[in-house]
Amino acid sequence: MARSLAGFLVLILFASICEAASLFQPISDSHRSAALELFTPDHGSFRSLEEIYEALRTFQILGIEKKPDVTATACRSISETVGSSSSTPKDLFYSLKANSIAECKINEKASQGIITRLNAAVNGASSLLDFYYSVGGLVLIKDQSSKADVHLADAEGVFRSVKAFSQSDGRWRYSSNNPESSAFAAGIALETLAGIVSLASSEFDQSLISTLKNDISKLFDSIEKYDDGALYFDDKLVDGHEHQGPLSTTASVVRGLTAFAAVAAGSLNLPGDKILGLAKFFLGIGVPGDAKDFFNQIDSLACLESNRVSIPLILSLPYTVLSLTKKDSLQVIVNTVLGSNAPSLTVKLVGAFRSGSKDASLVESQELKFDSGTGAHILNNLPKSIDVGSYTFVFEIVLNEPEHEKVYVAGSQTKVPIFVTGLIKIENAEITVLDSDLGSIETQKKIDLAGQNAVSLSANHLQKLRLSFQLTTPRGHAFKPHQALLKLRHESKVEHIFVVGNSGKQFEMVLNFLGLVERFFYLSGRYDIELTVGDAVMENSLLQAIGHIELDLPEPPEKAPRPPPQPVDPYSRYGPKAEITHIFRAPEKRPPKELSLAFLGVTILPLLGFLIGLLRLGVNLKNFPTKALPATFAILFHVGIGAVLFLYVLFWFKLDLFQTLKLLGFLGVFLLFVGHRTLSHLAASSAKLKSV
Repeated sequence: MARSLAGFLVLILFASICEAASLFQPISDSHRSAALELFTPDHGSFRSLEEIYEALRTFQILGIEKKPDVTATACRSISETVGSSSSTPKDLFYSLKANSIAECKINEKASQGIITRLNAAVNGASSLLDFYYSVGGLVLIKDQSSKADVHLADAEGVFRSVKAFSQSDGRWRYSSNNPESSAFAAGIALETLAGIVSLASSEFDQSLISTLKNDISKLFDSIEKYDDGALYFDDKLVDGHEHQGPLSTTASVVRGLTAFAAVAAGSLNLPGDKILGLAKFFLGIGVPGDAKDFFNQIDSLACLESNRVSIPLILSLPYTVLSLTKKDSLQVIVNTVLGSNAPSLTVKLVGAFRSGSKDASLVESQELKFDSGTGAHILNNLPKSIDVGSYTFVFEIVLNEPEHEKVYVAGSQTKVPIFVTGLIKIENAEITVLDSDLGSIETQKKIDLAGQNAVSLSANHLQKLRLSFQLTTPRGHAFKPHQALLKLRHESKVEHIFVVGNSGKQFEMVLNFLGLVERFFYLSGRYDIELTVGDAVMENSLLQAIGHIELDLPEPPEKAPRPPPQPVDPYSRYGPKAEITHIFRAPEKRPPKELSLAFLGVTILPLLGFLIGLLRLGVNLKNFPTKALPATFAILFHVGIGAVLFLYVLFWFKLDLFQTLKLLGFLGVFLLFVGHRTLSHLAASSAKLKSV
């Protein structure tokens, strides 16, 4: 029982950690396993080039080597798309995106044809998505073909055409006919404008770049925030377009932001904490169960991993539950969002606070030691001021190289919930029966709450029962558990539970039976005694049977309360039922066998009389058909009549009514058919004779 209670409390501990934790973990092997499940081809192929690209891109980012063979399918689809004159700019865009990873061969003639078609699509574009697919396709084919001369003759004019869809709040419209704007469209626009800048054949007007930087700042003014510091973008429903959730919207903005930062001169003047907040949002999702969401998460984190604004660093702990008894060390790991090694840095523990307390920090600032073998920053021994309980540790990351501060962002301070557990010392446990009037000890027994006990006590309603013990933490301090309960269970299964109070280390419960007779429903007899002491940080929580006490209570008065009905075990309905004995009626007396056979003979006599009558009258077979087919039907008709007579015999000896009716139905249909054919032949023959 004690082991079961400890397991249950550990489960509560981890559940409470998951609820309160603002701890973010970088991409791990669980994401790689999920990628192999989510991006498995359906019946050997993907439904679209977009899905092919998302699978290839995900496998590339996560570095998965043992993956499904997608390249052959991708190259076949890419070849068909680029070779078809009916392919849309969207089809060409995703085929080129997939080809940037699959590296299939596209001949120069096909490349020139694609460039011509995409340039024409740019000139005829009327919506944001038209520009996105056509400009994006040109950028991709420029990166993949070194011989192709890809550029926009009027890049600034195209830039202004796309910029016309922008709004004053940093959001963008999909077209001039649609007044609704969204952050998702803003991400698409930023990615499109980054492509236009990279395709410009001459020096680009920097005033346009500066204007766009201001739009980005306005867009980030509308960013939303969770309590754990995660930042995200969200959209309302946009008319004419499918609503995008926070994940896809934020992913669109991140892709556009990082693409534009890669081609824009100078910095974007975005605070590093906002980039870190975006990273926390994607990592806080965990492992998405949808392939599209999974791709958006991984692709966005890859963009943040290599962006020119700020590369976020993530502080994580392999273990947030530390045992004082086992002398666990505090380990902190700092990585990039994809789990790559961080630059040279120092991790400091700058504060530790009891959960829910506003008191001063329990520790002084101290630096954790870096272990190059494990890549972890370690504090081998917890400070003496840290005892069992729940805490909030505050960490600070300091980059060792000044130039790294322009590249990486780690945030100011990181708060992490920590649970410190340990073995609680239980001592001076005893149970005593006291005299109610004088308070003198009548019976006193020591008990071992860490072992087995079988205490046997007796008392009457004029006496008291006292239970006392002491709890001490590994640091020697008083410990107050979440639960300290004393249970008395009567032999009739009626239970009574009492909370054991404490004063410092001393826990004590005194039961005055005189004042409890009504609560005990005047039930005398044996009461089993059970003690529960449990806490999430107590490694030796216990549910201990102490023994029993025989209570002698007075007889209940006339109007005394009765004990409540005990709940019925719901599984008892599935147990064995009481045996039911049936008494059948005695069978009636039957006639002798000889009499029954005689009666059977009498019933057969009419049939014999019928046959004798036929012989006496003479049987006429002149009208029996002579031709093969009619004769066959006539024979089958008579056979069928004989089968019906035989069925009657079977019904008498073997078959029941339902079996007989079923067979009679089939025979009736058969007789109807062959009889009709036989009688039709006879009627035709008779008519022919009369006409002659």
